[in-house]
Amino acid sequence: MRRVCVIGGSRYFGKRLIERLVARGDEVTVVNRGSAPAPAGVEQLVADRNDEAALRAALGDRVFDVVVDQVCYTPVQAAIARRVFEGRTGRYVMTSTIEVYEHEDADHPLPEDALDLAAVVVRPELPWGDPAFLEEHYGEGKRQAEAVFAAAPAFPYVTVRVGHVLGGADDFTGRLEHYADRLRAGEPVAVTEPNRPSTYIYVEEIADFLAWAAGAEFTGPVNALAHGPLTTRDIVEAVRAVTGGAAPEYRVAGAGEAASPFAFARAYGMSGARAEELGFAFSHTGDWLGGAVAGTLAAR
Repeated sequence: MRRVCVIGGSRYFGKRLIERLVARGDEVTVVNRGSAPAPAGVEQLVADRNDEAALRAALGDRVFDVVVDQVCYTPVQAAIARRVFEGRTGRYVMTSTIEVYEHEDADHPLPEDALDLAAVVVRPELPWGDPAFLEEHYGEGKRQAEAVFAAAPAFPYVTVRVGHVLGGADDFTGRLEHYADRLRAGEPVAVTEPNRPSTYIYVEEIADFLAWAAGAEFTGPVNALAHGPLTTRDIVEAVRAVTGGAAPEYRVAGAGEAASPFAFARAYGMSGARAEELGFAFSHTGDWLGGAVAGTLAAR
């Protein structure tokens, strides 16, 4: 039985991760701000992970075999976590994102070393506490957070670079509903020019992957994705199969206009070779895309 601390984890694939940890017999402690109660059998510690003193006080003298950090978005948060958990965990798993590759445009799937963390400039003085700034610089925040752990590891760590997540009745992003609304209204879909494919993963599979990574021994960055990149049109057609309607029209987003979700002007392809060499077998998007879209939209 492992002692596992999950920071965040109150919604979406974080909830599923906790279910898997409990099911395999781990002793789970959740640290969050108390917005939702912990599941039965899970210890909950209420603290703001941005407040270092409060986080230390909430943890007390607890030590863990593994920490899974679901909500580390900035280098400031990473630095706090590194200080607080040094000497109190044997392993640290940070949930990162495909967006760390936003400057690494390529026509081939990117391996983890396509991003040189040693070259990332960490800037904790930026206004990371401003929600608007953080949203606009999501990929940069994650990239700098990874760089903090890589520069001076206080414990063995993993950063899981997650592909775009699809599926789940509790998908709070509204991205699939965006397309459903336009198809129902007969409105065109605004896309980028060019419009490139990206890498995705099913919500249940990323929960499986994080549980697996928490129990493994490897370290460093690892990509998490399903085989079979998807284009905007692939996703729209999957939505149309659920909602019905005529074939959609597409138009290029105007200057200053945001394109539709999952419309990318650059390639977002990741390689899953490292994870599979370590023993995790990824699915193919064709195995679950239709069901994931139907399950999400059926709840709306």
